[in-house]
Amino acid sequence: MKICFYCDSIFTFGGVQRVLAGLAKELSRRHEVTILTRDDPANEDRSMYGLQDAALKFRYLRYPKLPFYENIPCKAYSLLYKKILPQNAWTTRLYTYSSFPFAYRKLLIGALREEDYDVVVGVHVFPSLFLAGIRKHIRAKVVGWMHNSYEAFFGQPGIWLWKGEKRFKYQSKALDEIVVLTRNDQRLYQERLGVRTSVLYNPLTLETKGQGHALYKKFLAVGRMTPFMKGFDILVEGFALFAQENSEWTLDIVGEGEEEDLICSLIAKHGLESRVKIHPFTKNIQEYYAAASVYVLSSRWEGFGLVLIEAMSHGLPVIASDVPVGKELLGDKSFGFLFENGNPASLAGQMSRVAGLAELGELGEEAKAYAGEFEASYIAGIWEKTILKN
Repeated sequence: MKICFYCDSIFTFGGVQRVLAGLAKELSRRHEVTILTRDDPANEDRSMYGLQDAALKFRYLRYPKLPFYENIPCKAYSLLYKKILPQNAWTTRLYTYSSFPFAYRKLLIGALREEDYDVVVGVHVFPSLFLAGIRKHIRAKVVGWMHNSYEAFFGQPGIWLWKGEKRFKYQSKALDEIVVLTRNDQRLYQERLGVRTSVLYNPLTLETKGQGHALYKKFLAVGRMTPFMKGFDILVEGFALFAQENSEWTLDIVGEGEEEDLICSLIAKHGLESRVKIHPFTKNIQEYYAAASVYVLSSRWEGFGLVLIEAMSHGLPVIASDVPVGKELLGDKSFGFLFENGNPASLAGQMSRVAGLAELGELGEEAKAYAGEFEASYIAGIWEKTILKN
């Protein structure tokens, strides 16, 4: 089978890229897999995510700058659609053309027709909707793979698909399959939009190296410092409350992004420079997992939280906000400790609880065993049986 993953980027750091790489590598053992990306070819780095270890093909798509006579009408209609016009099937069909103009459509259609793929997968919401807009021109089965939660896509003012439920409802009808990350998302898409989806958990894509230990007395968090999303401000505020009663445990945060200055200022505000350290992204993130005792997911919202599985595979119990995926994956697990989303005091309480547990090492072993259920080979097999089949 010839499979194409169409994405914005593969050669950058991020959870979506890591998951895509892991699934594509596993599927390439039995299929011909191509990643069609908008990355600059000059940035190709197959050492990222171990891409050099698989028989993958990479193709590059560079959309041209639109001429003014095409750009201005598209911008004008898109503005009308979002601000004034009723969003129905007819206006949304026109918006499909204005949001993804003819020059772009022609380029993408040509790239997909050249190889005669059996299945084309849009990686994330906008690539998926772009594929939906050209569905009738593609001979392959077309799949949309959502990489964030329903609440993140439709409930965050000014980003993603804020106030765009009807746009998604009408555009996504052209897709043959839609994959979401949790049962909670599946329920919301069905109840609110009448859109049927399939649930497939993300695979563990990281090779486990080493194992954390309770004696390190160290909390760990990993993620891009995007404003508000990962809740690193909540994490620092929670740790500051915890640190008032505990003088031994420390916190490592591995990440970069726009919010880094804010996080650094919070660390300084609480005088925690000696106990809270920020580290840049690294290709060897396993070193940090193996040097920690407990993982903390402080996200305000989360699509799946692949870092949870990575941390558990290194024997780390987990403290997580009670976002839907946290409750779905950890709600009944002895090694999972949930705190109230957005509440530093609640987080501090769970930190104190976990730090005082004598059986932390045993819980880490249970977490490691659970992570085995997310092995890439198993998840890829589910994709083959339920999504990629003709």
